[in-house]
Amino acid sequence: MMTQKELEKYLWGAATQLRGTIDAGDYKQYIFPLLFFKRICDVYDEEFEKALEESDGDLEYAAFAEHHHFLVPEGAHWNDVRETTVNVGMSLQEAMRAIEKANPDTLYGIFGDASWTNKNRLSDETLTNLIEHYSQHKLSLSNIPDDKLGNAYEYLIKEFADDSGHTAAEFYTNRTVVKLMTKIMDPQPGESVYDPTCGSGGLLLNCALHLKDEGKEYRTLKLYGQEINLITSAIARMNMFMHGIEEFSIVRGDTLANPAFLHNDALKTFNVILANPPYSIKAWDRSSFENDPYGRNLWGTPPQGCADYAFQQHIQKSLNADNGRSISLWPHGVLFRDSEAEMRRKMIEDDLVECVISLGPNLFYNSSMTSCLLITNNNKAPERINKVLFIQAVNEVRNEKTMSYLDPKHIERIHNAYLAFDDEDTFTAVVDIEDILKDINARLSVQLFVKQDAVEEEDFDVLLNDWEQSSKDLKNSMNELLKTLANG
Repeated sequence: MMTQKELEKYLWGAATQLRGTIDAGDYKQYIFPLLFFKRICDVYDEEFEKALEESDGDLEYAAFAEHHHFLVPEGAHWNDVRETTVNVGMSLQEAMRAIEKANPDTLYGIFGDASWTNKNRLSDETLTNLIEHYSQHKLSLSNIPDDKLGNAYEYLIKEFADDSGHTAAEFYTNRTVVKLMTKIMDPQPGESVYDPTCGSGGLLLNCALHLKDEGKEYRTLKLYGQEINLITSAIARMNMFMHGIEEFSIVRGDTLANPAFLHNDALKTFNVILANPPYSIKAWDRSSFENDPYGRNLWGTPPQGCADYAFQQHIQKSLNADNGRSISLWPHGVLFRDSEAEMRRKMIEDDLVECVISLGPNLFYNSSMTSCLLITNNNKAPERINKVLFIQAVNEVRNEKTMSYLDPKHIERIHNAYLAFDDEDTFTAVVDIEDILKDINARLSVQLFVKQDAVEEEDFDVLLNDWEQSSKDLKNSMNELLKTLANG
């Protein structure tokens, strides 16, 4: 049996077969479906053999659907494709579509829309080499249990993020930040959890793993996610299955334009929402949001050049009114931008903001920007009502080349501070919302409330990043004004 490291090296080895033939950013749309196809077929064979043993060799009995996680139709098995030498891409595509069709409730569209038949990108030889690479080892449950393969799958997602440059942030959230977000939200068995921009599913997945690690019943957690990118939404679904999690609903779609989860024509609401929304989106339908049929513009309509508060209001509107809580990862701009001051003020006046955490730089993929966590709660504990906790965790980070990470000690300190909800010199401050609202722009910048002894290098980075963000916002506002004047 392979060790975890050997498994990761083996799975990543497939990417070397593609080097020079397609862009690194496109590896994931071929490697992930192929790996999932192999896993399905190997598990199917394992289940078939087990049913054969139980029935003294009854082939018909062994093929019954109830003995299998997923059905693999005749002619659509990995071995059928492996025997193909000409038009391998066509054979692969037909097998994948046949499996999707045989499992419509669970696997519809899961293999994505990769162009397997484009021989200019993927020759028969390249595909044969890929298939032979993955044919070296059985990916059955007895050989590689769910948690082991799931960890390797997450490793692959990170490797693709490292390899794919600027597109990484679209599908990958720093897993150490994910751990902190999950720990703070602390989802419980039976609760509903939602990620409106779920990427490869890391936040949702971590909620289930969090319960599993605590020895709690993770299978009763109701997981929901929406993702605009087709291949990324498919990767998220595969990620769940690879970890042995089968009760979830992840759909492809534009959350702002067409929210997928509705109940009686209104937005479905959830106990917990975790999100790392795309930031400063400019191409969005602002005019529709002004008259949003779901009432998501409860604090106002964000500027065209930045949809951040459209996402934040979607999150708030999707929370269970009695006990909903949310945590979202943002660049610092959401805390202080003038253009969003009125929306921010209303959010604070409604006593929804529970905590703001300032994190260090380089936690976003391929960006040196500092980030923050914005936590809202519809059911604050009595001692937290009309108060906001600010945590200055900019130094609670380990820097490594162009990326930063939160070590367990950093996560623990931040989490403990959130639970304590108390003042701690240079680290935390509990502030009455009246005092926050005295500021004309209702700013939530952590450095306004948590006083530092001296401006350290990291604090300077935060201020510099904030200044750069303000400059960008000013430039965007000027451009919008000039456009308006030109059209007027």
